[in-house]
Amino acid sequence: MKPNSRDFFDRSLVWFRRDLRADDHAALHHALLRSKQVFCVFIFDTAILESLPRHDRRVAFIHGSLVDLDQQLRTLSGQEDTGLLVRQGEPTACLQQLISELGIQAVFTHHDDEPYALKRDTAVKGVLANLGASFVSFKDHVVFERSEVLTQNGQPYGVFTPYKNNWLKKVTAADLAEKHIKPSAGQLAAIPAALRRPLPSLEDIGFETVDLPSLHIQAGASGAQLLLKDFVKRISQYQQTRDFPSVKGPSYLSVHLRFGTVSVRRLARIAHPLAMKGDLGAQTWLGELIWRDFYHQILHHHPRVVEQSFKPAYDAIVWETGKEAKQLFAAWCEGRTGYPLVDAAMAQINQTGYMHNRLRMVVASFLVKDLGIDWRWGEQYFAQHLIDFDLAANNGGWQWASSSGCDAQPYFRIFNPVSQSEKFDPQGKFIRRYLPQLAALPNDAIHAPWLAKPLVIEAANVTLGKTYPLPIVDHAKARLKTLMRYSVVKSKND
Repeated sequence: MKPNSRDFFDRSLVWFRRDLRADDHAALHHALLRSKQVFCVFIFDTAILESLPRHDRRVAFIHGSLVDLDQQLRTLSGQEDTGLLVRQGEPTACLQQLISELGIQAVFTHHDDEPYALKRDTAVKGVLANLGASFVSFKDHVVFERSEVLTQNGQPYGVFTPYKNNWLKKVTAADLAEKHIKPSAGQLAAIPAALRRPLPSLEDIGFETVDLPSLHIQAGASGAQLLLKDFVKRISQYQQTRDFPSVKGPSYLSVHLRFGTVSVRRLARIAHPLAMKGDLGAQTWLGELIWRDFYHQILHHHPRVVEQSFKPAYDAIVWETGKEAKQLFAAWCEGRTGYPLVDAAMAQINQTGYMHNRLRMVVASFLVKDLGIDWRWGEQYFAQHLIDFDLAANNGGWQWASSSGCDAQPYFRIFNPVSQSEKFDPQGKFIRRYLPQLAALPNDAIHAPWLAKPLVIEAANVTLGKTYPLPIVDHAKARLKTLMRYSVVKSKND
C-alpha cells in the first residue's frame, strides 16, 4: 500500500534489508512518527543464502553490520531488552510469525527494484493483506528513483549527461534532508522474553568466519563513519587521484552504500554544497553518486537488462564459446592472462573482494574485447566475488564496457591493457603488490614483460611461461577481430 499520513499504528515492525543503520533511515523515521511501539527485524533469506558459497565476504559484512545495528538500536532506546530481532528463513513465513507473536499492524521497509526483491515484496504484501496488516515502503537507497527524473517528454533517460543535468536542477535541500531518528521513551519496544535470542553467529546460519579486518574492512555504520571522516579530508583531490589504484583516491564506501550502512543522502549532503562552490573533486564524486541513481532507474524501467543488452542490436553479437573460450575465461578469472595490470586486478578481487573502479573497466574491456567473451560471464563473476556487488551498478558497468548498455563507450573504443597500465600505474606499485613474482622488474618492463630484453627478464628472476605467463592473446590482433565481431551493429547509431 502507499504510505498514508492518517494511518497510525499501535505496533509496527521495521524490516531492515539493504539499509543496515539506525540513522537517517526513512522507514525507521516514518515508523516512529506513526507508531506507538516499533520493533526491528532482519531476515536472513534462505533463498539467497542457499545460492552462496559457505565462505562469503558479503554475508560476513552483513553479519558484522547487524551486530553494529543491534547496538545502535539499544543505544537509541536506552534499554538492553530492545535491539534487533534476527531470523532466518523464508521472509513471508518469518514475517507472518512475527506479526502473530507481536501483534504487528504494519511493516515498514524500503523500496528494492531488483527482480527477486520485487517478487518477494509482492508475496509479502499479499500475506500481510490477508492478515490485516499494512506494508509501507519508502525510497532510501538512492536520492532519486524510478520515475522521479524524466525527460521533458516524460520518458526515462538512456543517456547519463542529460540525466545528471536534470538531477542537479531538480535536487533540493528537502531531497537530501536527514530522516531523523528520535524515539520517545519506550517507543523502540522491548522484545518479549520468549522471543529474545542472541544474534546468531556466522556458523549458526551455516557460514564460515571471515577475517574482515585483514581485508581492511570494518562493517556497520561505525565502519562507514571512519571511512567517511577520512574521505572528507581527501574529497577535493578525488578527481586527480581516483584513477590510480596504488593511490588512496576512492572513498572506499561502495560496500557501505550497497548495504546501507551509510545514507546516500548524507553523502550527497556533503558533496553537493562543495560541488556547487566549484570543488572539482566533490563534483566528480557527486557525479558517481548520480551514476548510481541513473543505473537504478535503468533497472526499474528496463528490467530486461538483467538478461539482455540495453541496446537490443548488441544481442546479435556472436561471442566466443566452447572449450577454448572456457580456458580463456578461466585464465582471466585466475589472473593468468599475461597482462600484468589485468592479472593484478583479478588478484585483488580474488584476494579481497574489492576491485578499484578504473581496473573494473580495464578487466571488463579485456574480457569482452580482447578475449571476445560474453559480458554476462564477467558480470556473473563480479556478482559472485565483489563484496560491494550491486545488481544495477554491476550490470550497468559491464554493459558500458561491452558497448551494449545505456550511454556506453563506443564499440570501437577498446582499452589497451598495456597503455592503461603505463598511464594509471606508471611505477608498477599496484602490480608489484599483487604480482610479487614481477616485483624485481624495472618500471619500463613491468607493464609488458614479454617485450623486455631477455637480460632484464633474467635479472628479475622471471621466466615467462613458467613464473609468469606469456600473453594469452595479442592485443592488436584481438582489436581487429573485435571490430569485425561488432560489425553486426556498426550500421546502428552508436
